[in-house]
Amino acid sequence: MKRLYPRLALLSCLLLTVGCRKDLCYGHDHHSLGVRFDLVASWDTVWERDYGCNWEQSWPSDWTCSYEDLLPSPASGIRALVYYKDSVVYDERNFPTTGGRLYLTDETFSILFYNNDTEYIVFDNLYQGAHTRATTRTLTRATYMPLHKEERTINPPDMLYGHYIESYTGERAVDAYRYEGELRPLVYTYLIRYEFSHGAEYLSLARGALAGMAESVYLYDGHTGSQSATILYDCTVEPWGVEARVQTFGVPGYPGDHYMRSPTDPLHYAINLEVKLTNGTTKTFEFDISDQITNQPRGGVVTVAGLEITDEEGAGAFYVGVDGWDDVIDVPIEL
Repeated sequence: MKRLYPRLALLSCLLLTVGCRKDLCYGHDHHSLGVRFDLVASWDTVWERDYGCNWEQSWPSDWTCSYEDLLPSPASGIRALVYYKDSVVYDERNFPTTGGRLYLTDETFSILFYNNDTEYIVFDNLYQGAHTRATTRTLTRATYMPLHKEERTINPPDMLYGHYIESYTGERAVDAYRYEGELRPLVYTYLIRYEFSHGAEYLSLARGALAGMAESVYLYDGHTGSQSATILYDCTVEPWGVEARVQTFGVPGYPGDHYMRSPTDPLHYAINLEVKLTNGTTKTFEFDISDQITNQPRGGVVTVAGLEITDEEGAGAFYVGVDGWDDVIDVPIEL
């Protein structure tokens, strides 16, 4: 019996040790030192920045949509790109809308966040965090007569948000570092209204173009590139005329003191409208809207009024073949 007691005591110690090790393994992430970065995401869901037009407070009650109807939704997911100091390598992680956890090392990083649910956005320089740029795909239209001949014609960009941390140094700790980050819009909306004083009943289909807009945006701070592009878009026909909700990166070179250029070399913004009538004929309108866009560099409302379709232009039998307004989208293919 004297030999049995020490053996029983040893066995009990072993069982207790095994149990403790099991508990520690299950709670290892919560009780050990490490660099854990918790993103708590919020979303700045605005469709325009107010530079004096005060649309939110002065929105006409009789318009087709309300101000709130144009507000974008938060994205369905977030992509995080973690850049190591002095390296062209980055790590990529994906999170739900509310954020998530990054497991890092005790080094210095920069981190770029953007939404991962885009389809038409094309990214350049992803390996260079602060130089990462977003543009969109080329879109062509056979019937379009260029408003700005030198500009590439593009698809309206998908809704894009971004947030950038220029420098974060990881420190080993028991508790995770909680970071509250707001993803802000990099794409804004223009509500374009083509108001007809006569002949709106003859309209069947409509589409338009907006020339002079920014071709790209930089994700780290939201400034736009200097190159301009023309955005091609579809419209909806309303009893009073035509309406379009056009997503853009805003005006080129903004923000900056030079986005308006000098009085002798101002930026020029223009729109057109191509309509197909119920009798099968088409008609095109063109407008200079430089004054309206200059005062609304990041989204807003553009209105052109007094448009007409004469009874002579709209006369004739109803034409049923009103489809076939095909566009061509240039889709980049990675080899």
